Amino acid sequence: MSEPSFLDLPDLACDAVGGAALLCNDEFFAEKENLLRAHPAEWKEHAYTDRGKWMDGWETRRRREPGHDWCVIRLGLPGIIRGVVVDTAYFRGNFPAECSLEACTIDDPLDLAALARATWTEILPRSPLAGDKQNPFAIAHERRVTHLRLNIFPDGGVARLRVHGEAAPRWSRLTALGGVIDLAALEHGAVVTSCSDMFFGSRNNLIKPGPSRSMADGWETRRRRGPGNDWAIVRLAAPGVVERLEIDTSHFKGNAPGRCVVEGVYAPGAETLDGWRVLLATPLQPHTRHVFDDELRRIGAVSHVRLSVYPDGGVARLRVWGAPTATTPRGLAAINAMLPADASAALQRCCGSTRWVDALTALRPFEDLPALLRQGERLWWTLTEADWLEAFAAHPRIGERGERRPASAWSSDEQKGAAAATTAVQDELARANLAYEQKHGFIYIVCATGRSADDMLADLQARLAGDRRGEIRTAAEEQAKILRLRLTKLVEELS
Repeated sequence: MSEPSFLDLPDLACDAVGGAALLCNDEFFAEKENLLRAHPAEWKEHAYTDRGKWMDGWETRRRREPGHDWCVIRLGLPGIIRGVVVDTAYFRGNFPAECSLEACTIDDPLDLAALARATWTEILPRSPLAGDKQNPFAIAHERRVTHLRLNIFPDGGVARLRVHGEAAPRWSRLTALGGVIDLAALEHGAVVTSCSDMFFGSRNNLIKPGPSRSMADGWETRRRRGPGNDWAIVRLAAPGVVERLEIDTSHFKGNAPGRCVVEGVYAPGAETLDGWRVLLATPLQPHTRHVFDDELRRIGAVSHVRLSVYPDGGVARLRVWGAPTATTPRGLAAINAMLPADASAALQRCCGSTRWVDALTALRPFEDLPALLRQGERLWWTLTEADWLEAFAAHPRIGERGERRPASAWSSDEQKGAAAATTAVQDELARANLAYEQKHGFIYIVCATGRSADDMLADLQARLAGDRRGEIRTAAEEQAKILRLRLTKLVEELS
């Protein structure tokens, strides 16, 4: 039986790439942090602690009441999950009967506080587990994920959780300050698409975050006994002009390549790569971090690089520093490629006006995010008052509990300032909301992102005194701000 294809993708959750087990309801026998260790689980015969048998995994006590156990994990590399492995190695009579997985997206740096307001989506339904075995599960969930909740039923131990997928960073943050970035970084969305051999070390190690920890943490091929050489191809996170290369052979002392050649090609989205041009050809030294800048040949923008090593050996890390060139973000490319009905459904999340959604869908394709934002705002200001009111009506009221319509994940995140308010402030918001709606005929609209409940309450009370005509215009201006934020979120979520 062949292995699932997703096992070839990098692990987005292990501690070596920054993953962390944040919370769990119980870890009596073994700590939750073990779930994400990079190395395989180990067995120690006759090893006991004051709690019981020493186990290399996360293990909860025997449950004597209804319910189940759980653990919340922050991915080291936020991304699109293609599959997971729930490894119960050495848990033979104490493994869970079943497991499930839920996912959410939290981009708040204070994620421990934000978890209480997170909207969780089940990505793996309750599924049976076998003991002392790697249990693989394919995942069909196309949205970017930052956090996972592993549920085990009813209790027991899991040695490791491997989360395989494609890294999907927030490019708006990554490129906000301009300048050069590592275009070949795994955390930026680069992928080692193929290689000639990886007998001793995975090709994915080549672009992992941080320095290599040991010889096992690099890309290493077997000893070549015939003609030819070994190679690996990296699809860069974004096309760009290469300004500096770093080729690190740390820990490879008797098995580093003798020399290497780095080539580039500009072929975004192409399945067949032709026309490689040499960026660098150089000898290499063992156990050395080589940095090249003036030595590079200037060949313009590239979307892929090929590292060829002669004749074989190991490389710890490859860094390709450069300035990204203008390109269509993957999320925007996805919107451009959707069927009209699917694109309309996606854009409906950004604005409740049917005319706005239909008109923007018809304007595809968009060359870049600024073009999408520009067209979206231009269309907004061409709408009638009836269209605006339709859009306003799609929003939940600010801070209202027991809302008449369920708040979306975006609305909940935007209104987290109101959700954190005291009961007294929330009650006052509800009263002011009702008074505003009775006076003006539509709900109070404000761009709530980053605003506290007290701030919004003061704004709402001030706007209660205005006339309907002025408030229609003010609400439209606030909706325009919301449009820009949500269009950006949509593109990032689909990237």
